[in-house]
Amino acid sequence: MTEIETPRGPAHVRISEPEGQPLSTLMLGHGAGGGVDAPDLKAVHDAAVAAGVRVVLVTQPYRVAGRRAPAPAAQLDEAWSAVVEAVRGKLPLIVGGRSSGARVACRTAAGLGAVGVLALAFPLHPPGKPEKSRAAELPAGVPTLVLNGDRDAFGVPVGGGPVEVIVRPGATHDLRKGVAETAVLAVGWLRAHGWAR
Repeated sequence: MTEIETPRGPAHVRISEPEGQPLSTLMLGHGAGGGVDAPDLKAVHDAAVAAGVRVVLVTQPYRVAGRRAPAPAAQLDEAWSAVVEAVRGKLPLIVGGRSSGARVACRTAAGLGAVGVLALAFPLHPPGKPEKSRAAELPAGVPTLVLNGDRDAFGVPVGGGPVEVIVRPGATHDLRKGVAETAVLAVGWLRAHGWAR
């Protein structure tokens, strides 16, 4: 675990290097009230490292400080961007995360020069409020994979352009059902772009 100073306080990063030369760096953020050990993040982490990807798990400053309620979006984006710039290196950069972390990755991808976005359980809208869509946060010009459950109370985005959406049958917002298959799909997408072995 490494501590990175950001304008919003210290963030924590955990970097996992694959065997051999990594093909890319995948940076993953956590959900609003959770951590980087969520089952879907852990499964994707393990599968990506095994496939030759350098994986960086990022814990936002508000969670490092012990708070469960997330910081405002602009503060999350600012802290995330500072961490990405501090550890990204020269490899192709893929940003991602689950739920709130997916939103942060989507909002910042273009500005950070990411080549791809991996969004796990992208929360399209607050539960029961489909009129408050966050579809505009999905990046228009960056290849993006969205993996959502078909029983996700936060809704499921519609794919189009560079945004590919794969719906996981029987899964809810936590993506615990079929988590190993979710990781296989994520790594398959990385592989298809040449970012994993």
